[in-house]
Formats: sequence, C-alpha cells, structure tokens
Amino acid sequence: MGQDLENSRYWQKAIREAARSGLSIREFCRRRHLPESQFYRWQRRLKEGRRAQTLRKGGRGPATFALVSEEPGDLAAGIELVLADGCRIRISRGVDEAPLRAVLAAAGHERC
Repeated sequence: MGQDLENSRYWQKAIREAARSGLSIREFCRRRHLPESQFYRWQRRLKEGRRAQTLRKGGRGPATFALVSEEPGDLAAGIELVLADGCRIRISRGVDEAPLRAVLAAAGHERC
C-alpha cells in the first residue's frame, strides 16, 4: 500500500473522529498530538478529492432538500439530509449547531 493512501486513510479516520468527538479542532488535535495545520491541510485535500470524484460521477452541485413524509414523528431521527454526492446525514431533533457543523465539515459539506 502506498504511503499517500495510508496517510489518506489515517487522516480520514482522524477527521471523522474529530467530528464525532464534539471537541473543537484545536482541542482534538492537542489531545491527539496532531499538528492542527496538517489536520486542516488533509481536511481540505480530502474534500477536494471528494468534490473531484463527485464531478466525475456527474454530481450536480450543492445539497438539495425534499419532503420525505408529512407525518409528524415519521422519521425518528428528526430530519435526513441527502447531499448531492449521495451522502445521507440523519439529524436528531434538538441537535446543537456546533457538532452538526463539525459533522458536515468532516463530510466535506461545511457550506450546508
């Protein structure tokens, strides 16, 4: 396995863990002894790779929303985002904005 692929997998995992941790990126990196600048560099690099892959597959741009059901309480998670690249994110009722933004950023969709 190539070094770049190993690095890519390592940073994908770290970025996912950071999003789930509820910590700021700075605090997450401090606790893991990771260079914050490298975290952001890999986050940007992986995001650009996903964007290029989405475009090659015929991705059409930003996320869109669609009503799935009008039945109250039909979706226990609250709402589900289906992003242009097919990524599905279920958001529970009452979720705090900061962790949600961290998850979207980790998924490469911080503009949502």
